Amino acid sequence: MKIRTDFPYETRREDVRIPLPDGTRLYARVWRPVTDEPVPALLEYLPYRLTDWTAPRDWQRHPWYAGHGYASVRVDVRGHGNSDGLPGDEYDPVELADGVAVVHWLAEQEWCTGKVGMFGISWGGFNSLQIAALAPEPLKAIVTVCSTDDRYDNDVHYMGGSVLAVDMHAWAATMLAFVCRPPDPLHVGEDWRPMWRERLAAVKPFVHTWLAHQTRDAYWRHGSVCEDYGAIRAAVLAVGGWHDPYRDTVLRLVRHLPQDRVRGIIGPWSHQYPDRGLPPGPAIGFLQETLRWWDHHLKDADNDVPAQPLLRSWISDSHPPATVYRELPGRWVTDPAWPSPHVTPTVYALQGAPVLVDSPQRTGLDAGRFFPFGNDADLPPDQRDEDARSACFDFPVPEDGEPLEILGRPSVRLALRAAAPTGQVVARLCDVAPDGSSTLVTRGALNFSARYGRDRAVEAQIGETEEYVFELNGIGHAFAPGHRVRLAVSSAYWPWIWPQPDAAGFTLDPAGSALTLPVRARTEDAVHWEEPEQSAPLGVVLPRTLEEPPPERLVVRDVAKDEWTLEVDPRYGGTRVYPDGLEFTEEARETYTIDESGPLSARTRSEWSIRLHRPDLAWDVTIDTRSEITCDADSFLTTDEVVCKEGGEVVFHRTWEERIPRTAG
Repeated sequence: MKIRTDFPYETRREDVRIPLPDGTRLYARVWRPVTDEPVPALLEYLPYRLTDWTAPRDWQRHPWYAGHGYASVRVDVRGHGNSDGLPGDEYDPVELADGVAVVHWLAEQEWCTGKVGMFGISWGGFNSLQIAALAPEPLKAIVTVCSTDDRYDNDVHYMGGSVLAVDMHAWAATMLAFVCRPPDPLHVGEDWRPMWRERLAAVKPFVHTWLAHQTRDAYWRHGSVCEDYGAIRAAVLAVGGWHDPYRDTVLRLVRHLPQDRVRGIIGPWSHQYPDRGLPPGPAIGFLQETLRWWDHHLKDADNDVPAQPLLRSWISDSHPPATVYRELPGRWVTDPAWPSPHVTPTVYALQGAPVLVDSPQRTGLDAGRFFPFGNDADLPPDQRDEDARSACFDFPVPEDGEPLEILGRPSVRLALRAAAPTGQVVARLCDVAPDGSSTLVTRGALNFSARYGRDRAVEAQIGETEEYVFELNGIGHAFAPGHRVRLAVSSAYWPWIWPQPDAAGFTLDPAGSALTLPVRARTEDAVHWEEPEQSAPLGVVLPRTLEEPPPERLVVRDVAKDEWTLEVDPRYGGTRVYPDGLEFTEEARETYTIDESGPLSARTRSEWSIRLHRPDLAWDVTIDTRSEITCDADSFLTTDEVVCKEGGEVVFHRTWEERIPRTAG
């Protein structure tokens, strides 16, 4: 990583409040080049608190853009950080309307040329796409990283029509803890206390809403730009990583948006910006790449952006299974269109007699983290144990031939005979080496009730063979000669997929089943990236401790109960001290428990503890939350508790308990 300190422009920074039409003011931090000429503005807009939580990341890129002649602006969403107003649901109409208003406000400033770009990763990438679909005239280009065009089927809530237990629960619990944090008195003065109490009175756990919409209804269609790609007028640079759950959005965007206004990049990365150097690598000079994008679309620069291929993607070589890779072996390839002329769907028919698939409830404990962040335990370990609990079909790669290279979304067609009206089927694609080790390549799932569409729930016909067709997540991978391509099919995948109440498995008939791989002809491609660089870091200090940190992912088996518990430390940040004196501490622990008595034993729990402390202002607040989900045959049962303290005194304590009918999940 190169730290850049010498820029074409000197820069200045100021914190401002952006007025909205209803009088609400959003807290913003603006980095601008020192110049008498107006410049384009770049906007990053999200709820994650610019004065503390994202500040280290913000310092890596906003000053860098300002040093290259842009006003780079970071804004907190209404009801978060030091912004006015009350928090709402994620990407709700108010949030998006506010974002449109911010775009217009930026364009109207005397220091702005009237042209605006938006960028962001995850939430910031989501609302960049969604605000682009609202088409405010000043918004000319966006860079959306690790985001989705489909809030139902490619987000943290549902997968193939099934409840994503691992992140439906974990992300709702995380946001409950985050939304309860107060404004900072250093930035809002004595108003912080009434602002905080007003926010707390309005808090409602997100999980209530998310579980209340178990099919792809109007709630999920809102904000899903796949409903109308034609609404997007801005140029879109879509970026993802093969180890990020949102990478399929890149493939859909380059397919559906006009080629003169879209480019895609998919690397080997996790849920991180591609310049940060976090595993798996290699990292790229991402800021320089985006600068060329901004220069072309916001400054009318005649550069190489139009000549870039539609899609640049990484194809990994075969590699041993591991939970972390500093860098993966492989290469970059280019494709001029999507679907690509280099890719041919190739069908592999399954062979053998019908097989009963009734996986143990613990199947899926080796799935790895749904949201890899570059931590040591994020990725799936050797899949041999998972394969043993699945029906496996192997296809050898000839030893004397070329690697079998795939790029895109594999799919399966499975002839299944259900033993119960509810259930799910999970398909994993693995790379099996000659020594028997099994590396997970990609996977997909389908809720029985969603086999005719995600917008409806239709029970399976017991005893009747039906065709279940679904795609796996996209991937770029080259199976080495002498290896085997393995399709592993299971009826359980805990804790990613919340088990259905019957979950009696199914019979798979290979005679009517097949795997289709997007086989890519090998091409010689020249892809050049500059060395990653960023602006100088903020200077956050991580206090040293003699305490041994808890394991990131720990599987515990209670032999007597035949019970399995996965304990997770998400490792979002820990304790840190900021240059302005803020001491910020956060601790979290997630647990996912199930036993072999059946699917109704599934339960989740998340506990968060956050402390914000300014010794010089005698400001000391803590937020403790507890979130749990259990189930019976008919309902999900959720419990959420929040305790907020100021100086050790409880100022807010509330518990929510909800029973939510299982309509499809």
